[in-house]
Amino acid sequence: MHKFNPLAATLVIAAATAAVVAYCYFFPEKAFATIIIYIATIVFLPLLLFVLAWTQKNKTSNLIKPEVAENLNTEMIIWSDDFSYVFINKKLRMLLGISENDSNKKAAVWKAFGINAPDSKGFEKIVGSKSYESKFKNADGTITSIAWSTSLVKKTKKKCLYLSTGFNLTEIKKMKVNLASANDFFNSSMELAEIGIIISTDRKKFIASPELIRMLGLKSNSISLNDFRALIHPNDRISFDSAIKSASSEIKSIEMRIKSNDNNFRWYSYRYKSIKGTDNTLPLFGGALLDSTQEHEKDALIERLAYIDEVTEIANRNKLMNAGQEIYDTCRLLNYSYWIIVLDIDRFHIINDTCGYANGNYVLRNFAHILYKFVTPGGLAARISGDNFALILRDYGSDELPVRTVKSIQEEFAKLAVDELASINLSCSAGFSRMPEDGNSFLDVIEHAEFALKSGSVNQSSIYGYESSMHDSIIFTTEMEKALVLALNNNEFSLFYQPKIDLSTGRLMGVEALIRWIRSDGTVVTPDAFVPIAERSHLIGRITEFVLNEGCRQNILWQKMGFPKIVMSVNFTSTDFYQADLKEKIFEALVKSGLEPQWLEIELTESLALNDIDFAVAQMKKLRELGVKLAMDDFGTGYSSLSYLQTLPITLLKLDRSFITDIEHDNIAYEIVASVIRIAKSKKIETIAEGIENNVQESILRMAGCDYAQGFLYGKPMPPEELQRFFEQNLSNFKT
Repeated sequence: MHKFNPLAATLVIAAATAAVVAYCYFFPEKAFATIIIYIATIVFLPLLLFVLAWTQKNKTSNLIKPEVAENLNTEMIIWSDDFSYVFINKKLRMLLGISENDSNKKAAVWKAFGINAPDSKGFEKIVGSKSYESKFKNADGTITSIAWSTSLVKKTKKKCLYLSTGFNLTEIKKMKVNLASANDFFNSSMELAEIGIIISTDRKKFIASPELIRMLGLKSNSISLNDFRALIHPNDRISFDSAIKSASSEIKSIEMRIKSNDNNFRWYSYRYKSIKGTDNTLPLFGGALLDSTQEHEKDALIERLAYIDEVTEIANRNKLMNAGQEIYDTCRLLNYSYWIIVLDIDRFHIINDTCGYANGNYVLRNFAHILYKFVTPGGLAARISGDNFALILRDYGSDELPVRTVKSIQEEFAKLAVDELASINLSCSAGFSRMPEDGNSFLDVIEHAEFALKSGSVNQSSIYGYESSMHDSIIFTTEMEKALVLALNNNEFSLFYQPKIDLSTGRLMGVEALIRWIRSDGTVVTPDAFVPIAERSHLIGRITEFVLNEGCRQNILWQKMGFPKIVMSVNFTSTDFYQADLKEKIFEALVKSGLEPQWLEIELTESLALNDIDFAVAQMKKLRELGVKLAMDDFGTGYSSLSYLQTLPITLLKLDRSFITDIEHDNIAYEIVASVIRIAKSKKIETIAEGIENNVQESILRMAGCDYAQGFLYGKPMPPEELQRFFEQNLSNFKT
């Protein structure tokens, strides 16, 4: 007889274990039964070997001595096929509720095997299968489940002796039921809470839980990345793309809209993380989707207050800055590119002042709606401030996209000039930059777009892209704006006055008030350096108000000093002229100073007056009702504007210096000037020529019939004290 070899047995068991594990991996649906059979085999094989060895050692002709199996902690039956010999061990007898000397052990065996009516088929099931599972009611009335393994021990001509060992499955069955119940419980819980699970091992294909299948109306539990992404709202896909790429072991959360089983987009809170793979497991990515539509609807009112502009009903600056930084971060992460365009409605204050705030709001709302038409997926349209807006566009590789988009916006915006707005030229200007290239944050990028806008704000309908060279100019402008505010607060502005002479008498008939900025160190800043900046920053109104009030005060002071009454001319910009309450402001300045209105003259440029002819005429008539004079400055630069002399209620034409400079040598210039003077006289409009520098020019203009003259021949702009001396000298010369 061969000796038992432990090493060989160990190798056999190891190989068998490996085979079982592999089988369970490839056939998971059969894993449970396979493991049960394997455990039963591993547990009872040594026992079987032991019994066989014992029977060989203790050969008996007719009987096996069962003492070795009596107290084993497993169910065991030794029986012959004719039931002439039956041994049931103590463990099984206790379950069956029988004694050691029970006379009807055959019935007990069939009960243990779970067979009610013994027959040949039942017998074949028991001895013909490696594992036979039975159920029976034990002594306390509960159901017991046992997996039997039956082996042939001895065979003679007359009968066979069998050994049946049992593996009690009762607790395992209970555990399986509990696990199934727990699984049902968790599925039910997720269904009640409307929580869907979606996971992936390669981030290309996802497995969805039953609840998620129901929530989204999926056809199966398997869905590709592209198909799932197609269900996400276009404006939220960029967030999902970022989640896919940046997921880590840390739990993160995003909000996104997904098309659901009702075919509508609903809001979902997606909590997700990534789990790294090991030697025995695959990497996982995924998380839970919770329907948050109701919460979003509740938050909508709060968001409107915090992030939605009340007038235009689009995003406000707060929303722009938050969303803009998220888009900027995504650009960095996913190597995307976006354009940020900042737009300004040209001369919007004129719309408010001339057409009223209701029409102004109408323009703002419709401008916002126009912008919204051009928003690309993942982009945004927002109102930054009064008449400033921003548009974020996805960059698909075309450098012409910002300019092309702005031009389309300008075309649509111009079409709003109907009905009460028909007399207004509706236009907008824009500056743009690209992110993330043009800044280290979204704030940097939008500031650079604003730099570009300011660079072209002198001209209407301008479109400028950001360039790094703009920094110096913008920084200078910004510093100048700050300095202007301080200068106004510290009374650093004063008026200089340039004389106007009556060509027929040589007497001083008036002066033009010219603003000068004299810094604390005595440096004089000319208007050319700061007036354009003041106009762009809306500080020009304060400066003009100072000029108006100071000019009226100084004129009445000279009258009180005994000087002859003269006309004080004050220049108004378009910002000043198009104010709805301009008449009231001028009237207030006259009353405050005590100056009679005929000694005040308002100068307007030709381009300003002709820009909106209907409004200009209406505004001029209001001023003429006060009794003040109206002069048109720089007249003649647009010769075709002569036709408007019959329409505009002006009292004085200022002939542009460009026609005077070479009038003594340029016959065409002389003919133009002479023609304008004749036409003006026919309309009872006085004329004044500026830029007179010599006596020849003065003589030619006098012969042409010009009424007044102004230029360096008579005097440069001078402070009030010096003008007083000019007054005195002019009076003295006239007397002599």
